[in-house]
Amino acid sequence: MNAQATANEGQPRGNLGQLILATGAFAVCFAIFGSVSAMMPTIKTDLNLTPVQVSIALALPVLLGSLGRIPLGMLTDRYGGRIVFSAVMAGAIIPSLGMGWVQSYNQLLIAAFGCGLALASFSVGVGFVSGWYPPQRQGFALGVYGAGNAGQSLAAFGAPVLAANLGYQWGFWVFSALTVVWLICFMLFARNAPRQGQVKSLGQILQPMSNPKSWILSLYYFLTFGGFVAMAVYLPTLLTDLFGLSKTDAGLRTAGFVLVATALRPVGGILADKVGGNTILKWVFPITTCMASLMAFNNVVPFTIGALGMAAAIGLGNGAVFKLVPEYFPQSVGIVTGLVGAAGGLGGFFPPLLLGYIRQQTGSFSYGFVALAVFTVVCWLVLYFNNRPRRPSAQLAS
Repeated sequence: MNAQATANEGQPRGNLGQLILATGAFAVCFAIFGSVSAMMPTIKTDLNLTPVQVSIALALPVLLGSLGRIPLGMLTDRYGGRIVFSAVMAGAIIPSLGMGWVQSYNQLLIAAFGCGLALASFSVGVGFVSGWYPPQRQGFALGVYGAGNAGQSLAAFGAPVLAANLGYQWGFWVFSALTVVWLICFMLFARNAPRQGQVKSLGQILQPMSNPKSWILSLYYFLTFGGFVAMAVYLPTLLTDLFGLSKTDAGLRTAGFVLVATALRPVGGILADKVGGNTILKWVFPITTCMASLMAFNNVVPFTIGALGMAAAIGLGNGAVFKLVPEYFPQSVGIVTGLVGAAGGLGGFFPPLLLGYIRQQTGSFSYGFVALAVFTVVCWLVLYFNNRPRRPSAQLAS
């Protein structure tokens, strides 16, 4: 008992101010990332793009936002989140400004790819926030931080409105300006949590990647966060194309999807604190299967029900997965977050490409949602076989 008390003596109890700073930083970064997809229906018309060209332009920032999470997580483990998050925000502002001057498809690809740096910021904030909170409160803290996804909702609804009233460029530039303001606040007031132990070598930082648990969590996040990103970036284009909705209406519905998923992410983290992340995922996967099946119907009513139901399920799932990361890798949150976050980002990279290809070849998106339903069944089976009582060595649950 005394040993436990001694171990916890120097551990931070939480820091609401630093949590707010990190959540705000993630929100403005996500708004920069989200403005690309929010403005894509306009860009598609102006540049006369094909469905596959649109899919590539939407997928490229997700690619950088996915793979960039691994090195950024490593840098956060080594140097702390304050300097790394500041550098990421500064770097994301440049391509966001460039999006306002895009005149060709090649320029679009370059600027959109650069905006993916904003999405990569996720692993930085997880490493930054988790250092300020003890294990029993990290589900809550990381759930609140993950609610920075609301920046996507802000962009989904706000970018088309800003463009309609102020001009095309301001659909991007307003979010660039917000990021500048938050960058200044972050640099002035953000502080890294007290470091526990010595700075790790590169080999020590990479060591958790050899643990199968890190790859299983990556699979789960490939579905939950990947589904969120894929839907958030493709919904504006999908709704205008499939159901003939106006750009503003499609943006409003996309914002609703993002808000539901974002609001339930901290709920998933809090519930995971109480009953365990794997228990939450046990319900998330079958519900997602059912919702994806509803979205396969080429009708706005079942599609809407399925989309909102999926938003709720994957929102809970996102919070649950990131309760498990610091629980199993308390000394390597940054690199494991980078790996798991990269998998989640890649989960958002492939579906838009697949949906665009399927739409161009068949005239329908239905087969893409059927594939999603099948994949969720696979995730549920992995969860089941890795948590059977008769195989304790394969369990993820403690």
